[in-house]
Amino acid sequence: MIKFGTDGWRAVIAKEFTFENVAIVTQALIDYLNSQNLKNRTLAVGYDCRFLSERFAKEVAIQLAANNFQVSLFDDAVPTPMVSFEVRAQEMAAGVVITASHNPPEFNGFKVKAPFGGSAPPEITKQIEILLNKSTVITTSFDEAVKVGKIKAIQPSINYGRHLAKLVDLERIKASSSHLVVDPMHGSGARWVEHLLNGGKCRVTTIRANRDPYFGGVSPEPIANNLLPLFEAVRKHSALLGLATDGDADRVGACDELGNFISSHQIVAILLLHLAKERSLRGAVAITFSQSTLVKRIAKHYGLTIYETPIGFKYLAELMLSQDILISGEESGGIGIKGHIPERDGILNSLLLAEAIITSQKTPSKLLETIWQEFGRFYYDRLDLHIDIEKGKAFVENIKSFPPSSFAGEEIESIETLDGTKLIFTDGSWLLFRQSGTEPVLRLYCEATSQKKLEKILTKAKELAISN
Repeated sequence: MIKFGTDGWRAVIAKEFTFENVAIVTQALIDYLNSQNLKNRTLAVGYDCRFLSERFAKEVAIQLAANNFQVSLFDDAVPTPMVSFEVRAQEMAAGVVITASHNPPEFNGFKVKAPFGGSAPPEITKQIEILLNKSTVITTSFDEAVKVGKIKAIQPSINYGRHLAKLVDLERIKASSSHLVVDPMHGSGARWVEHLLNGGKCRVTTIRANRDPYFGGVSPEPIANNLLPLFEAVRKHSALLGLATDGDADRVGACDELGNFISSHQIVAILLLHLAKERSLRGAVAITFSQSTLVKRIAKHYGLTIYETPIGFKYLAELMLSQDILISGEESGGIGIKGHIPERDGILNSLLLAEAIITSQKTPSKLLETIWQEFGRFYYDRLDLHIDIEKGKAFVENIKSFPPSSFAGEEIESIETLDGTKLIFTDGSWLLFRQSGTEPVLRLYCEATSQKKLEKILTKAKELAISN
């Protein structure tokens, strides 16, 4: 069954993700676009470093050309946000990226990019789903499409790099004598950070930049367990900062000068403080339901409006399109920045994090200590439990209907139910129970004021979930 999730359709290669099914999805996209009053019938098609991604992208381009669309087909793997940027900059009808983002190596995917330069919202992907298998797939040959000018091969966008240079003080970074280690995790982030920082005193060492469809044996998600080579390289080179991007470079991860993981919560906090304090920028702060109390405290300190949404970057993107948003952030490393596309961008946020650290004139660990001293120290973790969807939903609903007054010996101050059931403790710690609607996974998110309290709350939460 072909079904679009929060950011595109993803499936296992050769099982559901086949050339035949990609053709069906492409034809449905074509039928949707043909139902719109298009002024520009040009699309950008990009792809990541996964197995057969370039072949799938080529077939998509051929099919679009056969249906009287002009196609700008990237001639190499590129970051997903680069495709989104190109779609908006060239006022295209849409974009397609063949990628499964941070999913395991056996997956591939099909992301649709809307004209505004971000992921197609659910109202569009639902219409595409309705049109699946409604029309006969029409195709042609690649050589013929190129010959008649329907397909044009394009190089990675220079304008994308120029745009990032307007958002980040690259010269400040390049002028520093810092050493940065960058880890694209064998994905399409490749050497983009290194390339944009060439020509100065700052040294950039890039690891795992070669294409590897197996991603070194891990999922290309920039979380602590998958970034051990980055941690080791930072220690080896005595670097200031380690930076990582996921498989299609729209998410960011990091580690400090000691090789210790910097969580996405901490990255958002550092970036927000840098933008509000050092740059004196203003705008609202948009965060998903599983973001940090620390981020809220910083936003309130600077008098910034806070929007809290259900989990999923699509909700943050909607706000970025309708409101003046300074920064938007989700727990999984997706961050949007004012003045850019309404999209996650791991390349931009890697550069901006480097700027923030260098501007502070502190090491990352010292900067975090300073932030904690002013706004409070928080520890975060998440557990994913394999539980039947309906059983998990019933469990979360039961806690909502019959909330406890205390949990794991901690007094509960309030209950929030924006997306799942969230227990707020009196000291700002919190625990969120949230059942996935698409897979049998019950997620337990927790942030606490000490590591001991974090472990105690999560242990109790896991015991409760498993016993029900």
